[in-house]
Amino acid sequence: MKKLLFTVMIGIIFQSATIAQNNISEKLAITQVLYKQQVAWNNGSIESFMMPYWHSDSLKFISKKGITYGWQNTLDNYKKSYPDTTAMGQLAFEIKSIDVFSKSSAFVIGKWFLKREKSKGDLGGFFSLIFRKIKNKWVIVVDHTS
Repeated sequence: MKKLLFTVMIGIIFQSATIAQNNISEKLAITQVLYKQQVAWNNGSIESFMMPYWHSDSLKFISKKGITYGWQNTLDNYKKSYPDTTAMGQLAFEIKSIDVFSKSSAFVIGKWFLKREKSKGDLGGFFSLIFRKIKNKWVIVVDHTS
């Protein structure tokens, strides 16, 4: 009986270590998505910034203006709000937490900051993102930015 209990305990420990390792890999993959977004923004490419968003009419972007549905509508709103690189400024993210709930879902909380010319003024706030792994790629399906 002791051998069986020991074997089960070792199995649980190895399984927990494997799950933890997988979560670290998924967190790194999500962090890489956010890093690429930051680089794209800072290069003045809203289209590239939008690539990790779910290309679906079911995408939800929530802000103080309400809920925007769909990838194209979200892209159009970004272009309207940030018509040029002066308005875009330089983006920096600060990731507060990444919680991986399963092989295909994660939740991210962070801060964003736009450093802009004095005439435009700096901006910043918080965001929460729901990621889903679709076709083996992490994509943002819900973005709540304030």
